[in-house]
Amino acid sequence: MKAPLMTLSLALVLTACGGNDKPAPEAPKTSSSASTAAPVTATPAPATTPTPPSTTPDKAALTDQAKNAVQKLGGTLKGELETAMKTGGAIPALGICNLKAPEIAKAVSAESGMQVSRVSLKNRNPVMGQANDWQIQVLNDFEARKAKGEAVDTLAYSEIVEDEYRFMKAIPTGAVCLTCHGTEVKPEVLTKIKELYPNDKAIGYQEGDIRGAFVAVKNLAATTTQNNAQ
Repeated sequence: MKAPLMTLSLALVLTACGGNDKPAPEAPKTSSSASTAAPVTATPAPATTPTPPSTTPDKAALTDQAKNAVQKLGGTLKGELETAMKTGGAIPALGICNLKAPEIAKAVSAESGMQVSRVSLKNRNPVMGQANDWQIQVLNDFEARKAKGEAVDTLAYSEIVEDEYRFMKAIPTGAVCLTCHGTEVKPEVLTKIKELYPNDKAIGYQEGDIRGAFVAVKNLAATTTQNNAQ
């Protein structure tokens, strides 16, 4: 009887110690690449485009610039003419208009950054004094405004057309102007005028008439391009 009991006890011990002889399943391993979090790459902020400076022309500043330029041209030319009239009369004064006036206009243009000139409906100089279409329109408008009672020395015009700034200021006919532009010009003066200006039209004015106009023009596109290049 003892043998079966011992056999049974041994079986129970073996069962308790051995149990299931199959190893327990291991937990699934996670690969290092999967377990390590991928680095987060920051998305760069979109580049901001600098806001370009305003390209809107400052008309008031341009008008001040134009007024200063034509005042410089008119004042310099007037001084030269008065000196010539005092020292030699009308004949030397005609030489000033013929030779020095273009030089003065060129110098003032370079200094002011504007193209400065004089034009008239009855021009004397066939090149410099010839008004173009828009200048003729302004001169005719000046005549209409004068007829309504506006003083000639107050007549002015300024406008921006596309990429061009335009300014005009009426020139009154003064008493001294009548020596070479009036209705009773001396024969020797007329002879000199015809010599210098064979196609002269600038005769027959009376004091207070609109002799013509100072003009100042600025190419705004060229100025913008130059500023951007700097």
